[in-house]
Amino acid sequence: MHTMVSFMEAKIAVVTVSGKAYYFIVNELKARGLDFLSLTPYESIPLTIQVVITTEKECGLIKRPNVLVYREETSVSKLVDEATKLVRGRTTFETITVGVDPGKTFGIAVLSDGDILETLTCVSLDETVNTVTEIFSKHQAAAKVVKVGNLAPEYTVGLLPLLDKSLPKDVAMETVHEEGTSRLGRQTIHKRGLRHAVAAVKIAERRGQAYLRQGDKELQ
Repeated sequence: MHTMVSFMEAKIAVVTVSGKAYYFIVNELKARGLDFLSLTPYESIPLTIQVVITTEKECGLIKRPNVLVYREETSVSKLVDEATKLVRGRTTFETITVGVDPGKTFGIAVLSDGDILETLTCVSLDETVNTVTEIFSKHQAAAKVVKVGNLAPEYTVGLLPLLDKSLPKDVAMETVHEEGTSRLGRQTIHKRGLRHAVAAVKIAERRGQAYLRQGDKELQ
């Protein structure tokens, strides 16, 4: 059983004996810092559990509401998104924030109402723009914002106009004073890609300065 939380704290249970499904689901939950319990379909599920994630073969063994099914073609990210919404009693997020740590490697973090949905890295401007655009296309929220760190201005200056051109007009853009985010990343995680992801989380959490988008400039 997963031991990162007490029996009463977790709201999500991963209920499966499939090693492959368990690996993918648990990695996604851990990456987002979400509390969960690990159970088999033959164990009792605590009443405090609000969402069960299991496999197609095992779901018939689980007599609980809010059962999410992992399949081979399933997007684990979307599955955990849905679990997060159910735990909160929501069908959509209020705010989706994407933090970007620019550099030779671009760190990206996606936060929903303050909680980490996912983190990833990109290796070019084009890949970063395409990834951020895809993130906003798959996540529905009342408010959407992308925050870009300014510690590497040569990358930030190139990234901002590309995002402005590619993103829907309902996405707000901000630049964030990035001092300290990379240091925190180095102290926390030694792998380079994960360091950038940690910095991106810090950027997403900070208050930034509004970046005036092209459509807004034309209205002035």
